[in-house]
Amino acid sequence: MPHQTSAQPVRRPGDAEAPLAGVVADVYGRAMKISDVVRRKGDLVVTVKPDVTVAQLLDVLAEHRIGAVVVSDDGQQVGGIVSERDVVRHLQRTGADVLRAPVSQIMTSEVTTCDPDVNIEDLARTMTELRVRHIPVVVDGKLHAIVSIGDIVKNRIDELQTERDQLVGYIQQ
Repeated sequence: MPHQTSAQPVRRPGDAEAPLAGVVADVYGRAMKISDVVRRKGDLVVTVKPDVTVAQLLDVLAEHRIGAVVVSDDGQQVGGIVSERDVVRHLQRTGADVLRAPVSQIMTSEVTTCDPDVNIEDLARTMTELRVRHIPVVVDGKLHAIVSIGDIVKNRIDELQTERDQLVGYIQQ
């Protein structure tokens, strides 16, 4: 069931505070934040309840053309996250029976989250270190958005294109 919300540092399970060093700046020298990515891509978050079957999860992933969903009882609290990679791993281990199992059996329940004020570079580093592709964005304990490594890469490509265009404009003056 899709859940749409309106528009802290990276939080790993068990962390009280987990700020990382490094800053990506926009063309005005302002540190780029996850809120900038969310503003561009939107804050639609697709969620499923923990009792949804893995087969139903696959339908949701295909319907929305996404690679992961947040598992949530109410669409606001992050209970877990499950990706197509989780399905493949469990399918290999246990066979097709996993398709009838509830998502709660294969989801990651200790989810790394971040808040909108996290620097993009910090989150990219965290995602790379933890080898995760999707991180929910949480505001005041409630699900706000989700960012993928693809969103981070797209944002960087857009930044580089903007910088290039500005340099070309400056040179041609």
